[in-house]
Amino acid sequence: MGQRKIRVAVVFGGRSTEHAVSCASAGLILSAIDTERYEVLPIGITTDGRWVLTAGDPARLALSPGSVPSVEAVSVPGSEVTPRTGAGGAALQVSAPGSVPRDLGAVDVVLPLLHGAYGEDGTLQGLLEMTGTRYAGAGVFASAAGMDKEYMKLLMSARGLPVSRHVVVRDRDWRLVSERKRVLDEVAELGWPVFVKPARGGSSIGISRVRDSDELEEAIEAAREHDPKVLAEAAVEGIEVECAVLEGLDGGPPEASVPGQVVVDPGSSFYDFEAKYLASATTMRIPAPVSSEAAAEIRQMACAAFDAISCEGLARVDFFYTPTGKILVNEINTMPGMTPASGFPMMWAASGLPLPQLVDRIIQTALRKRPGLRLACAPGPARPGPGPGPAGGCARGCARAVPGAPPAHPPRRPRPADPAPPPRPPETAAMPHRCRSRDDGAGQEVTGRVRR
Repeated sequence: MGQRKIRVAVVFGGRSTEHAVSCASAGLILSAIDTERYEVLPIGITTDGRWVLTAGDPARLALSPGSVPSVEAVSVPGSEVTPRTGAGGAALQVSAPGSVPRDLGAVDVVLPLLHGAYGEDGTLQGLLEMTGTRYAGAGVFASAAGMDKEYMKLLMSARGLPVSRHVVVRDRDWRLVSERKRVLDEVAELGWPVFVKPARGGSSIGISRVRDSDELEEAIEAAREHDPKVLAEAAVEGIEVECAVLEGLDGGPPEASVPGQVVVDPGSSFYDFEAKYLASATTMRIPAPVSSEAAAEIRQMACAAFDAISCEGLARVDFFYTPTGKILVNEINTMPGMTPASGFPMMWAASGLPLPQLVDRIIQTALRKRPGLRLACAPGPARPGPGPGPAGGCARGCARAVPGAPPAHPPRRPRPADPAPPPRPPETAAMPHRCRSRDDGAGQEVTGRVRR
């Protein structure tokens, strides 16, 4: 009897306003994953939070002006899924009304393709760590920090990465009349126009372009419908550039793709939800029309942003590139969109890593992680069988080996003596950062619709 396939649970949908985008991401991944190597288990989370088995037909998860996908539309009737943990390891259990719950079997790794709250913000990651389940992408802290734009900007600034001027509108300040005036005055000092957005949102949902003070309060209230904490950002003249990042192989530095430019539909006033997902003339130009020196700096800054929040697995970093050549970090997405026209897979394809290999690398990176809390393993030689770690694991506390998975630890090399630490750079200076770049396809220009 042959070795069983690696079981991958593709989890998508969710309770956030980005439910449909998540479904579209799952559709692309389900079409690209290698079913000869992986046993795929599609699991949807409905808008009311129920976990259900779903059909795995990518065509039913497509996003278009006339079709908005949902988990409810592809769910298997009468099935609910519950994560379970125990001595036998992490597993999923399915139940239906009037029936005895049955195990779906152990899950080797989860691809949590959720965008926004209750999925990309550390909540799902915490649940998976509690159940001892390996998962792809950023951990609890990085997910939460990347989702909250206030703290993301604080961390970027602390690492010397430049960000745009902004004002945080907190719920407490907005509800107090005396504080509200102060907040409005601070936003006005940014100059017009400003962009008002939910602090913990994505896919440009709830964002308004505000031209003057008369429109400001209404824009803040619109953003507050999605998040009680709001960000007002100064407009930046220039182009929007994105760069995709992958965790380095075998403990190496992160790798950055060829950067791409977002070209917004001329009929859209800015890069809002409709422009991202539904406008036919919104495109992505790869490589971005910047100098080779600027492209190299963008890639280095993308890797530095990835490390600034202790990100893992994958991310997309968005920038502003001004006419004077200044580069500003806009935000980081720890689970970027994976729709057929999303920037993340397009930039990696242009960099020489087509979608099937990209999906495989994301899964293999996740399989190298230890289950549970993502802490560094204690020093010690790896060894199979009984010992301080679980059966079939290693002395460093990692779980049993997954069939067909890569080694959990690369071979250990002798560590040279640490040199004397260099002088600490000024806090405002961007710190040099190790980064690898893939340029296999950098010479080709790719144009296509872009969503998230």
